[in-house]
Amino acid sequence: MAANYIRLVYVTGRWREEGREPAYALMRDGRPFIAAFWHGRLLMAPTGWRSRAPLSVMISQHRDGEMIARTVGHFGVTAVRGSTTRGGSKALRELLLAVNNGQNVAITPDGPRGPRMRAQSGIVLLARLSGAPIVPATYAVSRRKLASSWDRFVIALPFSRGLYLWGAPIHVARDADDDALEKARMDLENSLNRLTEAADRRMGVAPISPAEVAPT
Repeated sequence: MAANYIRLVYVTGRWREEGREPAYALMRDGRPFIAAFWHGRLLMAPTGWRSRAPLSVMISQHRDGEMIARTVGHFGVTAVRGSTTRGGSKALRELLLAVNNGQNVAITPDGPRGPRMRAQSGIVLLARLSGAPIVPATYAVSRRKLASSWDRFVIALPFSRGLYLWGAPIHVARDADDDALEKARMDLENSLNRLTEAADRRMGVAPISPAEVAPT
């Protein structure tokens, strides 16, 4: 039912896509990459892929993760179960193996429990270990409902205008030290938040703010 709803939203909507050329170039060259999008923008992410290239996505081992894994499976996406809080090491190894085998992977760097729109470090570690670049991506719709969940999950509605935005690839050197990893993490977070705010504004809806982070 969830997969059919996603298809309904997509086929009744008017969708545009911008900025994907660098990602297409990587695929043409046979170079895998790590797609990154916020957890709250998960619903329409499968239709934003629209490629025959294999894709594996990290899905949490929580109960709602099982439904998400089954849903994305209808779009040919393979689920790797785990997160930064549970099953993380095993999931990271599976994703690393997938990238090393030439497969693209996707991660929601603020999942599964947040803070909302704040990137955690696992994705940049995967980029360093694999040598694959991170490609930020997002979407926004003109008609939506927002869940009261921690991520303000965007429920796209049928007959919407929709916009997919892709950002410039972020490269992490294999010999990156802690400072370089932190810079890459912040670059990703800032890029995703800029893209997401721009997409929301262009669709005429109020941008969703990242969660406040306590000072260290």
